[in-house]
Amino acid sequence: MKSVVRIASGQGFWGDLLRAPIDQVRCGHIDYLTMDYLAEVTMSIMKRQQMKNPSAGYARDFPEVIKEILPDIKAKGIKVISNAGGVNPLGCKDKIIEYARELGITGLRVAVIHGDNILDRISELQSKGALLNNMDTGEPIAKVQEKLVSANVYYGAKPIVEALQAGADIIVTGRVTDTGLVLAPMIYEFGWRMDDWDKMASGTIAGHILECGAQSTGGNFTDWYKVEGFENIGFPICEAYPDGTFVITKHESLGGLVNEMTVKEQLLYEIGNPTEYITPDCIADFTSIQLEQVGEHRVKVFGIKGKPATPFYKVSCAYQDGWKSTTTLTYSWPQAKSKALKAAQILQKRLQNLGLEFDEFRAELVGYNACHENVAKSIENEDDINEVQLRVSVRGKDFKAMDRFGKEIAPLILTGPSSVTGFAGGRPSPSEIMAYWPALVPKELCQPIVDVVQI
Repeated sequence: MKSVVRIASGQGFWGDLLRAPIDQVRCGHIDYLTMDYLAEVTMSIMKRQQMKNPSAGYARDFPEVIKEILPDIKAKGIKVISNAGGVNPLGCKDKIIEYARELGITGLRVAVIHGDNILDRISELQSKGALLNNMDTGEPIAKVQEKLVSANVYYGAKPIVEALQAGADIIVTGRVTDTGLVLAPMIYEFGWRMDDWDKMASGTIAGHILECGAQSTGGNFTDWYKVEGFENIGFPICEAYPDGTFVITKHESLGGLVNEMTVKEQLLYEIGNPTEYITPDCIADFTSIQLEQVGEHRVKVFGIKGKPATPFYKVSCAYQDGWKSTTTLTYSWPQAKSKALKAAQILQKRLQNLGLEFDEFRAELVGYNACHENVAKSIENEDDINEVQLRVSVRGKDFKAMDRFGKEIAPLILTGPSSVTGFAGGRPSPSEIMAYWPALVPKELCQPIVDVVQI
């Protein structure tokens, strides 16, 4: 058993800093590189891509990054774990193997974890007692079943541990929890029992701190002015120990900041009830967490308590719920605010005169209380603003109404208030709204599949 394992974060979301995983493997020692790509909306986006192209449906950036660092992975013995597989983990695995063969790299094992897609099993699961009611509203899934685009089970660390036990060097998953990517190496390396709830909670919280990438090393930090080296920011590294304690740090040569406050801000991110952070692996108690600054850019995390896991997996479903369209016009001084408000009023009346119906019509002034409405500091003379951007959004079930909305924007330039100085993006096109449907399914009804391939 190792005395310490260094687990690095290389991505916090699909579209994160492309250089980060490369820096993590080349700027210092790590044992594992974890890369988180998935959010609830990401799965529906990937599913739409796959419907247009059966070979798509995964984070295309991931195989490109793997291609760049494959020589490092093999030379240094670094293991990579990522949920970049999205709705097509098998296709993602195939692309990685293709790149490895191009480079002439052999001797590595690639594991793929799938079986999380239950879209075609909804009726079957219901017949076996899985209600799949909306967790927030209690509504039956029958309300949206015909409009479902994706439905994926959140698996945890267990299948990743199985892949590591099978000798995998690169692990590609579908919908596995962000925290499971980090917890799994700890279970595997330290031989933790999966019913040791305090240790499961410790690894889960470590995963929570790492899951958003540089958000725990100074990115998106309230005291951003204290952070040095944003242009070359280092992503977080977890130094994990067998007793469940760990230290959050980063590579010394990279920028960023690791202190108690950067870690605390990430800890507060998307946790709900702090005493019951529920994952497939355990329930973690965030109120038990203790932090201690033990060196420059080094924060020790300890004292974590956990509770038994629930008998359910969470299911993330997405369904088509109409259309939306957004556009902007920029108005300049004088009377920028008044002109923008008048333009919005004119547009809304014209749409009403055409008999068009929308579920929502929203006009916002970007540059004037668009983010915080009336909370922000007020301006003494509101029409002294140099310029303001009018952003108008509509949503509804009628595609034709959305399309006509887009055709009514440009005419405002010459048939409304003066001084339009910007019409960003041209005529807007309607885009689909993917709505979220969270549900629960008994664990015994869904089983992950782990396949391992030798390169």
